[in-house]
Amino acid sequence: MVGRERELRSWRAGGVLALAGGVVCLCLTGAGCSGRGAAVQGADGGDPVAVLHRAADRLVAAGSAKTRTSMQMASGGTRVTIRGEGVYDFEERLGQLKVRLPQDPAGASEHRPITELLAPGALFMKNRGAGVPDDKWVRVATDSLSDGNLVTGGATDPFAAAEVLRGTRTATFVGRTELAGIEVRHFRGTADLARAARGASDGNRKALAAAAEGFATAEVPFDAYLDDEGRIRKVRHRFSFANGRQDGTGIVDVASTTLLYDFGAAVRVRLPEEQDIYAGKIAAEPAEPAEPAEPAEPAEPAEPGGTGGTGEGSGAVVDGKD
Repeated sequence: MVGRERELRSWRAGGVLALAGGVVCLCLTGAGCSGRGAAVQGADGGDPVAVLHRAADRLVAAGSAKTRTSMQMASGGTRVTIRGEGVYDFEERLGQLKVRLPQDPAGASEHRPITELLAPGALFMKNRGAGVPDDKWVRVATDSLSDGNLVTGGATDPFAAAEVLRGTRTATFVGRTELAGIEVRHFRGTADLARAARGASDGNRKALAAAAEGFATAEVPFDAYLDDEGRIRKVRHRFSFANGRQDGTGIVDVASTTLLYDFGAAVRVRLPEEQDIYAGKIAAEPAEPAEPAEPAEPAEPAEPGGTGGTGEGSGAVVDGKD
């Protein structure tokens, strides 16, 4: 495996965290259908449920990868798609994504890309907007979010996406197909977030438990594509949650797709210094996104060697030190 360079810098939690619900709308995606069935032997002769339970561990063994993600939101007839790209270190649980947002509701100029740093228990965002100085980072404690940061950042943390599969209850082996020139095995099934949380790593356990409580349902339908080494090449989850409305309306359907490739890629993640973290509150932003054309799947790399990531900034009151 290609050596990876890591530079960890200290950061400190402090202050108050809370969701600004209007912004969460901006980073969600379309719904899908669940699959279930009896265990069907995959190409490796194993029970699909057992194969999927091990998928996250296979990524840790691989070390790192490039990633591309797409997140679609569907709510009240409106759809938006958020995309991005980056790299992720599965051993250190660190990643960096460049997130590109849709246009403004009026169809005006595009938002600047948001840089997201993923770390155990924390999400850091730069160019978050909403009054945050350009040279400051926003920090969000992921276990404080009702969705466990599976959707708030506009991109699902790649390792969290893999650990959702630890909660697989039913799965079928659909068959073999090709993805970006790589032969993969396609599995379809349903995972339970509470079960996933019990089997997750320390960095994701609380966040997944929060998602199990915060989503409209803890059941997550998925499609997963694994190579012959058991590594996830693509996984698509479908989440559903109530958008903070007391009357139970405003259900948001989210489809989050994560692509992984170029395993062993070099990863350099430098977490912000304490003085670089924004200490103020983030203003809620209007969350009525424009209705673009029918969303599509994220473009997959022509070869296993592109880049990847996606996301959108969270509406949160954050902590830090100015």
